[in-house]
Amino acid sequence: MADLGTIALLIALAAALYGILANVLGVTRSNIPLLRSGRNASLAVTLSMLVAASVLIYSLVVHDYSVQYVAEHSSREMSLPLTVASFYSGQEGSLLYWATTLSIFTAVVVLQNRRKNLGLMPYVTSILLGVETFFLLMLNFVSNPFVRLPFTAPDGLGLNPLLEDPGMLIHPPVLLAGYMSWSVPFAFAMSALITGRLDTEWIRSTRKYALFAWTILGCGNLLGMWWAYHVLGWGGYWGWDPVENAALMPWLTGTAYLHSVMVQERRGMLKVWNLALLIITFNLSIFGTFIVRSGVLSSVHSFAESSLGPYFFSFLALSIVFSLGWLFYRMPELRGEHEFESAFSRESSFLLNNLVFLGIVFATFWGSIFPLVTEALQGVKLTVGPPFFQRVDGPLFLVLIALMGIGPLLPWRKASTTTLRRNFAIPVAIALIVTAVLISMGIQQPPADVALFLCVFVTATTLQEFVWGTRVRMRHGQNLFVALISLLASNRRRYGGYVVHLGIVLMAVAIVGSQFYQLEANTSLKPGESMQIGRYTLTMGQLQEAAYPGYRRVWADLAVQRDGQSAGTIYPAKQFHIHFETEPNTKVALQSTPLDDLYVVLAGWQTDGSASFFVFVNPMVMWLWIGGLVFLFGGLITLWPDAEPARALALRPGLEGARVETA
Repeated sequence: MADLGTIALLIALAAALYGILANVLGVTRSNIPLLRSGRNASLAVTLSMLVAASVLIYSLVVHDYSVQYVAEHSSREMSLPLTVASFYSGQEGSLLYWATTLSIFTAVVVLQNRRKNLGLMPYVTSILLGVETFFLLMLNFVSNPFVRLPFTAPDGLGLNPLLEDPGMLIHPPVLLAGYMSWSVPFAFAMSALITGRLDTEWIRSTRKYALFAWTILGCGNLLGMWWAYHVLGWGGYWGWDPVENAALMPWLTGTAYLHSVMVQERRGMLKVWNLALLIITFNLSIFGTFIVRSGVLSSVHSFAESSLGPYFFSFLALSIVFSLGWLFYRMPELRGEHEFESAFSRESSFLLNNLVFLGIVFATFWGSIFPLVTEALQGVKLTVGPPFFQRVDGPLFLVLIALMGIGPLLPWRKASTTTLRRNFAIPVAIALIVTAVLISMGIQQPPADVALFLCVFVTATTLQEFVWGTRVRMRHGQNLFVALISLLASNRRRYGGYVVHLGIVLMAVAIVGSQFYQLEANTSLKPGESMQIGRYTLTMGQLQEAAYPGYRRVWADLAVQRDGQSAGTIYPAKQFHIHFETEPNTKVALQSTPLDDLYVVLAGWQTDGSASFFVFVNPMVMWLWIGGLVFLFGGLITLWPDAEPARALALRPGLEGARVETA
């Protein structure tokens, strides 16, 4: 079976190279049969990659320990779901997963566009196959997942204990798929530059692809936060780790693109910005894929070091030179069709939005690669910690939140004083009143108050948009529910975006609460002793130990009282796995309520039965995950196919919206 996988990878590489050649020759010679052959070659790549992926999964499931990758990343003690998940747990497997999902996406794009975008598709297919070729070269000659051992091992080493968690089933594949998905909008953008078809057709063709990539990558980041929170045991969910930063940066530039591309569609402006943002987003996605597995930057999320660095950097350099070369070549043809008429306009707010996003990305990128820079210049790796990112990026994120509320209230081109007064009066008043109430309740840290004021302001502006649009429909005889649904259906992109804004506001409130009002204690308890933290009282029972197949577990039972009432028992623990005895796996004890989370980590223990604990009370964290679900729901609304009846309803006189000038 391993030989079959190797053959499948070689066939995929040959088909990819042939597909590039056939598409390029076919379009330059106007040879239709050759173009069809190139399209079929891309489908052959997909089929070959599916065979290769299936072979590796089969080898993992049947415990074929003659395959080195299987022996190093799985074991007989692992459950079937985790055994399958080890497919992408190592360097070779994650590269195979990336290449396989890209081949599937390529097939989807080719089939969806077989009768449209005929001038762009040969180039789109060639670029996607070019990216695929890079990964296939790595898989065939540098990091092959089907390398055989000279013997068959009786058992495998298994996963790193940190990966033996349900989060392993969803976070890595979603994040890697998010990275990969940006290849499609990038391919269309580069095809537009190569062909000179620089109107908005390529943007319309990639809108859903870009929204999908942005939504999936955002979900990958959220799942990573959730996984880190309940697995790593340091009391938080985002540590500004290089791998975390690498996943955040393309999502931020992708967000900037989705906002500024509306300016190009509506006003014919920011053409260079949009192409540059897609180029940056794609290359940051490749950078993120590399950082996860390379070990070039120290990270709690990196589980392997490899020799892929020179190959990835070479590919990045080639990609940047290729894409920027075409961008500069077409620059004279990318002049804007209009000029900015006023600072108080929607297009101006989107431009400022872009600048802030890029400022955050630059600061995050610089802070992440700073150890590499200092090592190259001084021979010593100097790292920057979370305080740097919090002080630099924190205020910029506040500006972004403010723009989330301001942008939708501004009309295109220019806002009149009357329009500004009418649109902003109610949201600002609500934000001031709510902030005053929060301050009177004891929330009196100025940064937190500013952040919460902006969150309330954005919520008020967003709800105001829904209220105005719903009221118009209710005046035409629709009930509240039908009016709200028809409003969403009338412009899924716009109102789905507003739902996304609400999700981000919920996440921002959770971040403010947990960052500014977290309680933390480091305590030692003997059996029967208690400790108090916030509204919680913890009483230690007994320290216990037991052996299980493949690991040994030590835990303590802690009785919890919340506000003086019994709230059950929690069991913080450490697990020692057979092949990782020196790296115990932390099992966090976690109780979540809408108000706060009780988060307890077993830090150590003594022979007398006493134990030490790290105890955190993290306010509002539950709303981070609820906000993530709202974010996902909004993303799905924007991705949902437009229905003709809904479009007709949106165009019916009197139902376009309450404020025509800002629609």
